[in-house]
Amino acid sequence: MFGALSIAAGDTAQKAGAGATPFAWNQNEVWKALETRFREVRAAGCPGAAAEIEQRLQEGSRQLALMALSQFEPTDKIFDAVEANLFGLGPLMAACPERILEYARLVASMRNTLKRQSITWDVNDRQVRDRLYRILYGSRIALEEVMLQAPKGSLPKILSGAAEKSQTPSVRHAGFDLHSGDILVSRGGAPTSALIARGNDYPGNFSHIALLYVDEATNKPSIIEAHIERGVVISTPDQYVNDVKLRIMVLRVRADHPLMQKDPMLPHRAAKAAYEEARKRHIPYDFAMDFKDPSKQFCSEVAYHAYAAAQINLWSITTTMSSPGVVNWLGDFGVRYFVTQAPADLEYDPQLSVVAEGRDSETLWQAHVDDAVIDGMLEGANKGDRFTEPFYLLVPGGLAKAYSVIINGFGGVGPVPEGMSAGVAVKAMELEKKHKRLKQQVLSSAALFEEKNGYRPPYWELVRMAENLNLLVYPNDWGN
Repeated sequence: MFGALSIAAGDTAQKAGAGATPFAWNQNEVWKALETRFREVRAAGCPGAAAEIEQRLQEGSRQLALMALSQFEPTDKIFDAVEANLFGLGPLMAACPERILEYARLVASMRNTLKRQSITWDVNDRQVRDRLYRILYGSRIALEEVMLQAPKGSLPKILSGAAEKSQTPSVRHAGFDLHSGDILVSRGGAPTSALIARGNDYPGNFSHIALLYVDEATNKPSIIEAHIERGVVISTPDQYVNDVKLRIMVLRVRADHPLMQKDPMLPHRAAKAAYEEARKRHIPYDFAMDFKDPSKQFCSEVAYHAYAAAQINLWSITTTMSSPGVVNWLGDFGVRYFVTQAPADLEYDPQLSVVAEGRDSETLWQAHVDDAVIDGMLEGANKGDRFTEPFYLLVPGGLAKAYSVIINGFGGVGPVPEGMSAGVAVKAMELEKKHKRLKQQVLSSAALFEEKNGYRPPYWELVRMAENLNLLVYPNDWGN
């Protein structure tokens, strides 16, 4: 029995993935120039940058006014100017954070305006997709770099977004009205969460989707979500928040959506249907990420199927996973569908508005480091690095899986999630171990960088550290 359990399943077969071309910034010189500008402004003092800051904020307001008056094509040069202005403001705001709140509001307004512009675009066209990603994701990262350099408390932990009205039942939380049918997009704290967020042709910052339901009679809020350990569950707000969240974003269907014009209660009906289905039957977790089959559901499917039943098809931008490292690693963890619906891509759906986003500076720093470590590890994965299944872990893993099957049969939750093999569980442990060790090394390098330079290393420096340390920490521990 010991010998049988010690046999490793081995790597999953090499898969082709989605066959698309992953997005690449190819702007290392731009990042270096932005960091140089940041150093210059810090050294010279903020009075000398005040005029440029004012000019760029005014330019952002002018661009917003232009887009509010006219519909532009995605190839229009105004968007090149928008991107350049938002990036140009970044180092100035990082060095002089007194007006950081104005910058945050400009980023939020530009995001809302661009998403409305994209309503008429073919968002699955490669050029359009690149345009949206460059500005929406680019401005997000620019703002977060500023937040990480700014003194603690420079921004509130929760920033408002679009003032999207809703007629569905609501609850008040942290000064915001959350409505039944709102979609909660978040980022967990586990290494697998970082892999889900970054393992995409357009790497993002979110790993989890949940749906808010507010009972119209009792006003009691419930959150419907899919957990790897338990499948689809109904959580209380406290349970949802207490499960580590490094960031949370609230999305809401646009009030001017044609179907919302006919039925403003549509989001509530969708959330209620998901709530009732979760109460009625056990829905296992979908490790394969087959969003077309509702019998099993991963987190994105909870929102997708609920709204699809109400005739709103979310994820108008389909997720693709194509790089060999991402495909092989996710394949090792059970993913079989590489054209799917990743949590991070829902942010770009033009049918939805971002109404609020919560980010704390310290948890944001942890998220950045986690992401950079995964990016560094994935660089190795693209060269052939795969996870191992140590025989000394397979035996206890196999026994834990057998115990879990028994517990699952009685409706409980065992140490190995339902639908996950012992081998996959062991590989998940290996990911966590390697990520933790590499993260400690990156944090040490980041501390030395900050001691030397007087500021935290920006994201591109964290990724460089992770890539270099990955080669040093695991020189003989990977496949190739």
